[in-house]
Amino acid sequence: MTVADEPACAGMHERLIEAAREVFTSEGYRASMDAIAARAGVAKQTLYNHFPCKADLFGATVCNASTHIAVLLEGEPANLRDSLITFALTFRGRALGDDGLAFFRALTAEGTRFPEMSQTFYASGPARTVARLADFLGRAMEAGKLRRDDAVFAAEMLIGMLLGIEHARRLCQVASPDETEEHRVSRIVDCFLRAFAAN
Repeated sequence: MTVADEPACAGMHERLIEAAREVFTSEGYRASMDAIAARAGVAKQTLYNHFPCKADLFGATVCNASTHIAVLLEGEPANLRDSLITFALTFRGRALGDDGLAFFRALTAEGTRFPEMSQTFYASGPARTVARLADFLGRAMEAGKLRRDDAVFAAEMLIGMLLGIEHARRLCQVASPDETEEHRVSRIVDCFLRAFAAN
């Protein structure tokens, strides 16, 4: 492949992932590679050239979503509260949005039949997000912005606070409290920052 071919190849890769996202969220993990290739408007062999198996494609789809969240955690935590609120809003938008809930429902419905799907989802999504958030929080601890603690534990605590009962409400299609997303997220982040405040 020449250098000139690289952008076209990258464009095709993204096109296939987007088609997979649409099909997986509407049909679940049992969706066929034929259906995904048809949605992308390519031959099935083209799809297999980029992704040798469905688990790889599913993982790439989840990883693509988590990458957009992780990018927000790059750099030094200059304004820790603002950085965490930006991360939290994006994370909740993904995890509690239609696509995030659809992926979770697919896991619930098909996880025992397709264990590789569940393992791929965890490695590409939650585990990756926790690792990047832990790295960010660890740097904040080193800078004295948070008290020194287990950064992975702190990251898991924040993720749990951001999902919490709201995840169950949305899965069960129960109305959320009359509160703006920005206000809810600010309260969660402020609670987290009080719990891990530097001494």
